[in-house]
Amino acid sequence: MTDEPTEAGAADEYQVGYCRPPHKTRFRPGESGNPRGRPKGARNLAAVVAATLSERVAVTENGRRKRITKLEAAVKQLVNHAASGEVRSMQMLLALVQAAEAQAPQHDAETATRDDGLLMDEVLRRMKGDTR
Repeated sequence: MTDEPTEAGAADEYQVGYCRPPHKTRFRPGESGNPRGRPKGARNLAAVVAATLSERVAVTENGRRKRITKLEAAVKQLVNHAASGEVRSMQMLLALVQAAEAQAPQHDAETATRDDGLLMDEVLRRMKGDTR
């Protein structure tokens, strides 16, 4: 039995059921089930915030104009307000610094050089053919 009716009498043979929708309600070839879908230009909040913070603005610093990102300008403002003694700005700056330090990978140079030395010793031992 075929999916597609080939003549008028064959339409009676096609049984509609599980995974066999009626021919009239099937999608046509090349037709999507969700033709409008998500608009291509739609962005989430994180993308909009990131794009806005990366925009450049002109600022005057020490009598010279320069272009910096909005994120840099906001951080400079926060640091300047904290330096002038504003308590809330100090708290926000300390929280920002702590969050940045928590995200930065802590790399112990002494452990790294010791581990690198052990690794190099092992590589040299294998290259020499020593199988201890």
